[in-house]
Amino acid sequence: MKKLILLICCAALLISGCGGSGGDKKEAKLKIGATPVPHAEILNFIKPALEKDGVKIEIIEFSDYVKPNLSLNDKELDANFFQHEPYLETFVKERKLELVSAGKIHIEPMGTYSKTVKDLKDLPDGARVTIPNDPTNGGRALALLESAKLLKLKEGVGVNAVVGDIVENPKNLKISEIEAALLPRSLDDTEISVINSNFAMEAKLNPVKDSLFTETKESPYANIVAVRKGDEKRLEIVELMKAFQSPEVKKFIEDKYKGAVVPAF
Repeated sequence: MKKLILLICCAALLISGCGGSGGDKKEAKLKIGATPVPHAEILNFIKPALEKDGVKIEIIEFSDYVKPNLSLNDKELDANFFQHEPYLETFVKERKLELVSAGKIHIEPMGTYSKTVKDLKDLPDGARVTIPNDPTNGGRALALLESAKLLKLKEGVGVNAVVGDIVENPKNLKISEIEAALLPRSLDDTEISVINSNFAMEAKLNPVKDSLFTETKESPYANIVAVRKGDEKRLEIVELMKAFQSPEVKKFIEDKYKGAVVPAF
């Protein structure tokens, strides 16, 4: 009987890969699109931990807000990490895509920057102002300018505002909308520019020290990981989110960005 049991155990070990070592376990791979700062930096931080858990990630960097979602939809990526949920919702609605959030990671408070003005109270009449040209970030920027008491928007529009919703503009601000990634460059030609923190940091601007006025930390614009609908349940994506939403990442964000980026989990 003992010999029979031993034979059965040996057979089971052979089937499972001999000696219980797991055999040649196939490593899972994820291709993830991200903007450089802070998204790719955070991804590079979690990369070693994911590899230990058998998930290898390849980080593809983008400099715009359109291609990462199109590449994800076309299955050139497994996930992307660059946007907040209101932007994703607007993007998929307009283009009829099936992309969803796999979870929140951090908030990048939007700020107002200038090379010539030290205090918004000193903003001259007719000052040139640049804001993002995409709908969700443009509305967000206008809401920020309203919070700074530089203008007043039509009641109820909030972060969905467009320039045409401005009902009071006491300083006669000349507002131009340009691509978000180009906003730091516009500082040479404008009095103030409203810039997303990731693009501000890429331009070596410190959102905590250099911004004249910043969103509160209660901002609803948490940056998310986006995936194709249904993929949020994939084992590799679950492992990715577990690594993202860990105490180690929370500490990394707090220590590295010192308030310029705030954990949202």
